[in-house]
Amino acid sequence: METLAGVTRMRLVGGNLALDFTNTRAGPPVGSPDDDVLTGYPELVAWGVYAGALSEPEAEVSRRLSRDDPDGAHAAFTRSLRIRDDLDEVFRAVAAGQSPSGSVLARLRDDEADALGHARLDRASTFEWTWRDDQTLARPLRPVVHAAVQLLTTGALHRIKGCRGCRFLFHDESKNRSRRWCSMDDCGTSEKIRRYVAARRTRATS
Repeated sequence: METLAGVTRMRLVGGNLALDFTNTRAGPPVGSPDDDVLTGYPELVAWGVYAGALSEPEAEVSRRLSRDDPDGAHAAFTRSLRIRDDLDEVFRAVAAGQSPSGSVLARLRDDEADALGHARLDRASTFEWTWRDDQTLARPLRPVVHAAVQLLTTGALHRIKGCRGCRFLFHDESKNRSRRWCSMDDCGTSEKIRRYVAARRTRATS
């Protein structure tokens, strides 16, 4: 299994494939991102395997296609960054209780139409869309786009939130919708330490 340096650094804390894809770019909760694990098409494929969007055999097909068509791979990677920007805009607006722009929703609609144009219906416990026959350079993006549309059309939008400690987005699956952090092991723990240090400083000066 291919794991390129940096791809597995960021935890999959979004609770949804599309949110985890958006979270490949990290940073403070306000302002510009300061870290990005998607630096090229090989990293996009490696992330797809890491996040469960691609099987290893499917990833090997994508890697072979990229070697045969480097310009096409670059175009697919550029498209992935545009899709990530669109998903970031959509889900950040939803998390803030606002409506995304009509233009970004139109692009997402077109991306979903393209994804389903390369899909097939397979039977599991119910019928579901799969991309087992899709051997194109855009294959890693298909399930991401579909997950985004599924979340927007069938999910509980009030459970889509932004972490208070970083720019990550997540789907709050807690029973009382009280989750505030992308992860208690990361931002949650950092906030606890900050409060503890602040409390000790206050006691020391009082």
